[in-house]
Amino acid sequence: MNILKILLALVGIVLGIYLFFWILGILSSLLWYGVMIAIVGAIGYGGYKLFRKAEDKYVGAGSAAGELDGRDFNMTWDEYEKKYLHK
Repeated sequence: MNILKILLALVGIVLGIYLFFWILGILSSLLWYGVMIAIVGAIGYGGYKLFRKAEDKYVGAGSAAGELDGRDFNMTWDEYEKKYLHK
């Protein structure tokens, strides 16, 4: 009976060690994937910022929507109606 208890204790210890390494492997894998995703995200964000900086330098800041809306800003309703509504 003592030999059986010793064998069961050894099996429990071995399985406990396996469980510990299994959990350690899962945690280290999740940490590794998190680091890799963070590195790829940082590279993408840095590239985007460099692209925006170059674009603002050559094209100009802001979107074109404000310029398109602002071109008829000084027109009165009558001028707008003559130009766009009665063609």
